[in-house]
Amino acid sequence: MIGLLGQIVQYCLQGRVIGLHAGQQIWLGQCVACHNPDPSKDGTLGPAVKGSSLALLEARVVRGEYPPGYKPKRPTKVMPPRPDLAPSMPDLAAYLQ
Repeated sequence: MIGLLGQIVQYCLQGRVIGLHAGQQIWLGQCVACHNPDPSKDGTLGPAVKGSSLALLEARVVRGEYPPGYKPKRPTKVMPPRPDLAPSMPDLAAYLQ
């Protein structure tokens, strides 16, 4: 039983590492043109986004809007919606935490 529990924990941790790596690859490949390579710092066009929730990412990145009641960090409307990135949002959210 303990061996099985250890395997489950190892599998979950491995999945998290894979998700973090995939999220980092999305960040570096798609986001740093406007955002800082360090997501905790403001970029040339995009604000710092470290700690952004999955709900915010899905609304802003995928649909080009904000969740109800959210106050944007910047008033610009430069960022285009990227519905093609929808499947990657959980990985990106994991990376940004």
